[in-house]
Amino acid sequence: MAFHPIRFPLDVALGARGGPERKTDVVTLAGGGEQRNGRWHHSRRRYNAGYGVKSRADMAAVLAFFEERRGRLHGFLWRDGLDFSSNGGVPTALDQAIGTGDGSKTSFQLTKRYGASFDPYLRPITKPVAGSVRVAVAGVALSSGWTVDVSTGVVGFNVAPANGAAVTAGFLFDVPVRFDSDRLDVELTSFDGAEAPSIPLVEILP
Repeated sequence: MAFHPIRFPLDVALGARGGPERKTDVVTLAGGGEQRNGRWHHSRRRYNAGYGVKSRADMAAVLAFFEERRGRLHGFLWRDGLDFSSNGGVPTALDQAIGTGDGSKTSFQLTKRYGASFDPYLRPITKPVAGSVRVAVAGVALSSGWTVDVSTGVVGFNVAPANGAAVTAGFLFDVPVRFDSDRLDVELTSFDGAEAPSIPLVEILP
């Protein structure tokens, strides 16, 4: 298997449905109460791209993409139309806290925070869009002295940020996914129409 750094056809992706899922065990006690245990540390996203297929051309593009990925074998990039930016719009270097300098650490993982101060979820961002990442140290945006690996989302500094300095970043990002079926069912509904009721995709977690 391999990961192909190519994005699923965007016109189809923007019409898809899906979102995050979690795995929680719920045990009902004899007295009627519950005990719950979250088995996954990170949420996992699932999508159905079939809703985005509107024409024969859309279906032809998806068919070619599916065949090149060999069904479930190879992963690829997916643009989530709702959640693809560090701040919901144009990224800035102050959008997300990704760490605090200690004078020696030079690598920081891009993350996105969901929720407020009660129990926020920090999601690792492993597929930032090339050229979209902005970085700041202690509130000062940096135009040089750092790089980002777009295959992992790790930001590396030439010189370690000073002890106590806040490291922040802004970015656009894609979701690493794969097809969740080795079968593609296609229905031609008219001369220029086509449907694929189910094209399931699942996120590849790090």
